[in-house]
Amino acid sequence: MPKPDDALLEARLSAVDPVAYAASRNHLGGAVTGLSPWITHGCIPIPELIDRFGLTGHDTLAFQFGWRAFFQHVWGHLGNGILADIRPGLPGIAYANVLPADIREGRTGIPVIDRAVATLYATGTLHNHARLWLASYVVHVRKVHWRPAADWLYAHLLDGDLASNHLSWQWVAATFSSKPYLFNADNVARFAPADWHSPGTPLDTDYAALEALARSPRAVIPFGQPEKELTEPPRLTAPPAHLLGADDFTLPPPDTDATLVHPWALHPGEGPRIGVIHLPFHQRFPWSEARWAFVLPRLRAVTDRIFVGDVGQLDGHFRAEATLNPDYREALAHLGAELTPPPRWPPDPATLCPSFSRFWASAGQPPPRRRWHA
Repeated sequence: MPKPDDALLEARLSAVDPVAYAASRNHLGGAVTGLSPWITHGCIPIPELIDRFGLTGHDTLAFQFGWRAFFQHVWGHLGNGILADIRPGLPGIAYANVLPADIREGRTGIPVIDRAVATLYATGTLHNHARLWLASYVVHVRKVHWRPAADWLYAHLLDGDLASNHLSWQWVAATFSSKPYLFNADNVARFAPADWHSPGTPLDTDYAALEALARSPRAVIPFGQPEKELTEPPRLTAPPAHLLGADDFTLPPPDTDATLVHPWALHPGEGPRIGVIHLPFHQRFPWSEARWAFVLPRLRAVTDRIFVGDVGQLDGHFRAEATLNPDYREALAHLGAELTPPPRWPPDPATLCPSFSRFWASAGQPPPRRRWHA
């Protein structure tokens, strides 16, 4: 089967400059790679990127790939445990279980938050620094539990990965770290464009005050006026009709012998290949239309046909790349599919590493740098 033509991916790869990335990656206008949607969906494996760019563990870009690998490592050991608090959160706080409408609609009146939400909806992407700011505001200023917020963000990201996304939210919330992640208006002014700056807001204070706020049970309600109210794009539990074909809901013949290709393994392969969209997963974790529009054409390009429905209804002999995504994982196990592990870099330690530094050292890599600059 020929490799799919993905001109946008090739353009992204050609533009990557590891040296420029290391120098400016913390800035919202920095030389980030933009590769994460393709990495998340298995279009290009990290080991191939390591080879292509000649990276070692000393390179900042490789170090960031290491964080992704660490989150996968934790997911592999904890499974669905990453979807709940890994350790107790800050004591004495009754976190809300619903993300407030003013956050979802980008009308908090705090520019850094409203710009982040607008960027997310418009592009399906968000700089990692902005993700941390958004998460910190939601959890520590508005007192919303990280889980409903993480589900919301996951739904709108083209690169949404349950491990990277949900564990990052837990890292911010201090349920997967030793302290809460905090930021202030000075930090935004250092790393973001002028229209993101947030002077005169509750974020315009020092870190001691923010620490006290994070540990207080009181939520700070927004007070400013947004420039524009946003409409949240729908979160869809199935592919939109215009991306579906007439035969996509038709079961393959009994005793089919094929490779099943799920949305996190969108690379070419040999032999009969059936793309699968397992609807029980997407009913739990819906996607935006933009993400469906990213995945479905690429899934069609590397398969002979697509089946949309309950993968447990298939009958035959199947092979597949292993996935940790719930429901897909159980469905493939139910079918008795022959599973191949996805490519990994660096090598995955056999026992659970409780921290990134332990993981990085166990993988034989040099001492880690700080993840973010304050």
